[in-house]
Amino acid sequence: MPKTPIHISVIIPTYNRANFLERAIDSVLSQTRKVDECIIVDDGSSDNSSLILQKYQSNVGVIRLDKNSGVSHARNVGMKMASGNWIALLDSDDEWKANKLERQLEAIHKKPDTVFCHTEEIWIRNGKRVNQMKKHQKFGGFIFDKSLERCLISPSSVLFQKSLLGEIGYFDPTFPICEDYDLWLKVSARYAVLFLDEPLVIKYAGHKDQLSLNTSKIEQYRIKALENLVLEQGLKIEDEFSALEMLIKKCHIYLSGSEKRGHQNQIQDFRLKIKKYKKRLHEIKAIMKDFS
Repeated sequence: MPKTPIHISVIIPTYNRANFLERAIDSVLSQTRKVDECIIVDDGSSDNSSLILQKYQSNVGVIRLDKNSGVSHARNVGMKMASGNWIALLDSDDEWKANKLERQLEAIHKKPDTVFCHTEEIWIRNGKRVNQMKKHQKFGGFIFDKSLERCLISPSSVLFQKSLLGEIGYFDPTFPICEDYDLWLKVSARYAVLFLDEPLVIKYAGHKDQLSLNTSKIEQYRIKALENLVLEQGLKIEDEFSALEMLIKKCHIYLSGSEKRGHQNQIQDFRLKIKKYKKRLHEIKAIMKDFS
C-alpha cells in the first residue's frame, strides 16, 4: 500500500470545447472510484462553455482565465490549485472509462513505490475506431530510450504524485505542442513508470481544433525539448548519449527539410547544432569507453 492515502485531483483544461465538455466531465464524475476534486480550467473560451459549466457548479471547481494562454498554462494553473496529492489529467475532448481510476489505483497498491502511472487507450477518429501503429506502442518501467522518438504517454491517461511537479517542473508554456513529450521525458529520465495495459481512455481525433493536427512544427518542438533535456537536466551519461543520438538524428531531418525549402538561416543554424552535439557525443563516447 502507498505510505499515505491517495487523494486525486482531476484537471480538465478546456478552450471552446462546448461540444465535448459534458462528455469529459461526466466520465470523471461517474468513476467507480470517486475523485476527490475535479477542476475545470476554462482557458478564455468564447463559446457557450460557461453555460455548460453552470450545470456542474456543485460538483466541480471552475477556474476561468481572462484570455486564452494555451493548454500548458491552463493545466499548470489547475495543478497548482489542486489540493490532492495525486494528479490526473483529462483533455476536454477525451473521456475515461468508468473504472479508469479504480484500475490504476489497484495497480499502484500492488507497486507502492509508483510515482507515475499511465494506461492504454482507444483511438476514435471521425467517429470510427482506428488501430494504433506499432510505433505508438506504450511501455512501462524505465522507458526513457523508448520515448525519445515520439511521445508515448497520453496526458488523458496519467495519474501521478503531485510532488513530481515540485521536483521536475510543470508543463512548459512556451510549447504550443509537444509539451507532453517534453515533460514526460523529464519524468522518465528519473523514474520508472507504471503502465497498465488496459484501454481505459477513449481519445478522439479528427476535429479541426485538435492541437496534434499541427504537424508542421512537431519535430521543431521535439528538438527544442531534447536540447533543453541535454543542456539542463543533468542526465545520466547513458541517457545523455541516447538523447544526443536522437537529437542529432532529428536535426539532420530538419536540416534536410530546410535545404529543400531554401531556408538559409535555418540551414546555418542546424549545421551548427549538429556540429556542437556531435562534439558532445564524441566526448561522452570517450567517457563511457574509459569506464567500460
